Amino acid sequence: MSKIAKTFAMRVAVAAVLGAALLPASRAAAGADDLQAALRVERARPPAPILPRAAFVLHEPLSSVVLSADGRQVAWLQESGRNREVWTRSTAGGAARRRLPHTTAERLRWTRDGRWLLLESPRQAFALAVAGQAGSGIVTTLGGVDRRVLLDVDDTRPAAVIVVDVDARRADGTAARWMLSRIDVHGRRTPLHRDARRIVGYALDPQGRLAYVQRVEGLALSVRRIEAGGRLREVARCAQLRRCTPLTTTADGRGLWLHDNIGDADGRALARLLRIDADGTLRTAHVDPRGEADLDALAFDPGTRQPTIASYRSTIAANHGLDADSRRHLQRLDTLFPDRDLRIAPASGVGARWLIEVRAGHQQGSRWHLYDPATGTASRLFDARPLDARHRQPAAYIDETALARRIPVRWRADDGMVLHGFVSVPPGRDPATLPLVVAVHGGPWNHSRPEYNGIGQFLANRGHVVFEPNFRGSTGHGRGYMFAANGDFGNGRVQQDIVDGTRHLLASGIGDARRVGIVGASFGGYSTLLGLTFRPDLFKVGVAFVPPPDFAWTLRWILRNPESIELDGVVPLSDTMRMLSLDTRDPAVMARLHAQSPLANVSRMDRPLLLVAGGEDRRVGIAGVIEYAARLKLAGKDVSLVVDADAGHGSREPLTREANLYLLEAMLQRHLGGASPVPPDAALQRHLVANLRLCGRSPSPIAGCGAAAPRH
Repeated sequence: MSKIAKTFAMRVAVAAVLGAALLPASRAAAGADDLQAALRVERARPPAPILPRAAFVLHEPLSSVVLSADGRQVAWLQESGRNREVWTRSTAGGAARRRLPHTTAERLRWTRDGRWLLLESPRQAFALAVAGQAGSGIVTTLGGVDRRVLLDVDDTRPAAVIVVDVDARRADGTAARWMLSRIDVHGRRTPLHRDARRIVGYALDPQGRLAYVQRVEGLALSVRRIEAGGRLREVARCAQLRRCTPLTTTADGRGLWLHDNIGDADGRALARLLRIDADGTLRTAHVDPRGEADLDALAFDPGTRQPTIASYRSTIAANHGLDADSRRHLQRLDTLFPDRDLRIAPASGVGARWLIEVRAGHQQGSRWHLYDPATGTASRLFDARPLDARHRQPAAYIDETALARRIPVRWRADDGMVLHGFVSVPPGRDPATLPLVVAVHGGPWNHSRPEYNGIGQFLANRGHVVFEPNFRGSTGHGRGYMFAANGDFGNGRVQQDIVDGTRHLLASGIGDARRVGIVGASFGGYSTLLGLTFRPDLFKVGVAFVPPPDFAWTLRWILRNPESIELDGVVPLSDTMRMLSLDTRDPAVMARLHAQSPLANVSRMDRPLLLVAGGEDRRVGIAGVIEYAARLKLAGKDVSLVVDADAGHGSREPLTREANLYLLEAMLQRHLGGASPVPPDAALQRHLVANLRLCGRSPSPIAGCGAAAPRH
């Protein structure tokens, strides 16, 4: 089996990865020394040439690259024109083989025996025969009125999956019972467990019997052992957004491996690997040795079903072997791929190869390799080229010598809490002389990671130092780190973390204090509005994509949207917000957020601002963005507005993505300095003019703004 801890809370979208701790002063001091050493390395590198915008808007034609359990076959999805194809290749070599010329599948999975490929789309799981046998067909439908979800491939049977769905319904249509089932590739279904409560996780023993089940009990998650006679005995209860995901049983089938963010005695709550023994004893099997990051993923030996590698990716990308053999292989892999983020899929058996996905913050795209554990060598699996996203023509990855390194940075907020983030410095330049752009991540329950960031690299290529703060409330650094926000998302503690981090960098000789901008999307756009409104002394210009001008109003608006009631699949969003001190039913909480919102403080916004919104946005209502822009305009503020009528909260359209890059570089260049951007071509100019809604007072980067305002 090769499970990655993919769910941590059944595909959590809000409050999924939780926990953290304050770092001692000595750690913060060591971080300052590390930062200065990294800056010296960057200054010594050759300067990078200015690259075309299109180079940062590439399309990856390959997706869902998966290895069979025996390490003998690789499968992947590959786009060709408008079709998505299914391909396989033997790891021993030879030509790749196209198995299907068209599929709607978004994910591939191998059955344990390697004879079938499971093609998962939102509506069905399809079994594709790849070993010469007949019988390809639909395994099961997904979604629908039964709310059926494919949890995973059954790693105890040759060819089956585990699903959960509604087994029976009351007369009023509400769910009465949930059923966990095994379905083989021919559609034959075997019930494993029925429950009046919603089932969200499980663990099978080596014989394929259900040993543990995880279910929702009110606002908590309960992990229960299946005892003799079907009696359920609780072994872990996770409330207040604590997440405990059962992974697999221990080798004897009696204990359990658990991915959890339980707190330590000192108050930390970093996500870690836990082991529950048969007698109920709970102990930590592995936690970040640096004491900073949540456990991000786990790799398992397909033969023994036991965890072998723990991965962390909040501050740095690090893999840790959980046994001597894995540690030996990781040492070899680190030698083969130094300074890289390795996503590892082990395999077992004679002649087995491992699949290695190689990433890095200064490497565009993934590189795929096969690792031979017998010889300790690796070979490139693909030589696939990316596509120019707009023209669908073969392109080339940016040479990593032209890309900035993502340098981890720590700073102490004015209340003493140590925080984390990243800074990217244009190579070969003195950072003290460059404009500083603060790029705030969305969510806010999300975090910047040590991986390639196209927007950050684009801004660095244009001569900006880029700061990406993981303010308190961010995920990835522990449950305590997230809860430390205490709901203070107005002009309060969270925004002050961003200000403190910006001032820390300036005091460290990073960035020109006279040329500081702030940009972001979604919550990052909201933070941009807060920065320009309340700290115009620090931030000189802002670009806000799909920003909520009033966080309180947006939370209530989302709660009225049926699609958003259970973003994490477990706890209703209203209860999640309440646990995060953002109770939308509390008038005092909502009044405080509104009073501190950019919308309620239009008169205080006194910096050039570009707003970009989507007409089909289901997260941030377009009406609120338009109202905010209108109020700014009536107040005589310097605001421009672009609305892409067809875009949602984000867009994959290449022309829209390139337009956003142009707007960013042009707006920042006009107000922070630097080289003028290459003018847009005819198609891009038409796109900008068509979506322009409001012209600012100062010289505008938007084609069409001038003496005469556009009419629509």
